[in-house]
Amino acid sequence: MNKKWAIKRITINLTSGEAQKLEKYCSMTGRPATDVIRELIRSLSTEDEQQKA
Repeated sequence: MNKKWAIKRITINLTSGEAQKLEKYCSMTGRPATDVIRELIRSLSTEDEQQKA
């Protein structure tokens, strides 16, 4: 495992529909689920970021 990304490991529970949607998106884009989930997390706004704006 790449130690750069070994900071925190999480497990998520998805419904079958959510899992299928993620798999389909990954298949269409050629991107791994990990990258897609990371990008979605990075796009979340936090209270700290809202105060800076």
